[in-house]
Amino acid sequence: MSYIVTTEKLNLWYGETHALKDINISIPKNSITALIGPSGCGKSTFLRTLNRMNDLIQNVSTQGKIIYNGQDIFDKNVDVNELRRNVGMVFQKPNPFPMSIYDNIAYGPRTHGITNRARLDELVEESLRGAAIWDEVKDRLKKNALGLSGGQQQRICIARALAVKPEVLLMDEPTSALDPISTSRIEELILNLKEKYTIIIVTHNMQQAVRISDNTAFFLLGELIEFGETEKVFSYPKDKRTEDYITGRFG
Repeated sequence: MSYIVTTEKLNLWYGETHALKDINISIPKNSITALIGPSGCGKSTFLRTLNRMNDLIQNVSTQGKIIYNGQDIFDKNVDVNELRRNVGMVFQKPNPFPMSIYDNIAYGPRTHGITNRARLDELVEESLRGAAIWDEVKDRLKKNALGLSGGQQQRICIARALAVKPEVLLMDEPTSALDPISTSRIEELILNLKEKYTIIIVTHNMQQAVRISDNTAFFLLGELIEFGETEKVFSYPKDKRTEDYITGRFG
């Protein structure tokens, strides 16, 4: 099995608060990994560490390694913009830019120097198709993306992430603000995307983790308690704390 991201003794502090404690995990390529655990347990912090989004927060310090494609992402020679192009992020609340649908998707490629209109047209269509929303928006690409429904906006945000050709997609509770129909569309989309991408998703929804993920990591109080195949973690958890969480005894 080939791994795309491996962490070694990863620790993170927000000021004095020790938010991640000695995290060792290897994420398989072209798989869906769910991060579960109660609020404040470190799962979103861990997710944001994988493309160094936490660098944008004051008083954050890290220790340990995150190896992505054979290189430690904290190495001083790493181009953080290039890292974030390869390791894209989709947030909890859909956040399309206040511009046309077309410009939302073309934004990333343009910032990476693509100006050829035919190439941009191609990337926009390919990304919108990849996010399973092309048929719904192809006749209104010039319309403002903010006019779309919440579920459509989230798929636009996924398309925007796909447009720069990432390898890894980080998703921070991408369906928590959506209705059940939109949620099921995004879940179906995520399952289709794993053919081409590695997906790491934070979810509070246990059923969602079971439905879509290959592997599940359970975080508690900044520690990685258990990591393994989703079916095994949910059916035969090795740790009593995992069992207590997934059966609803706490969290």
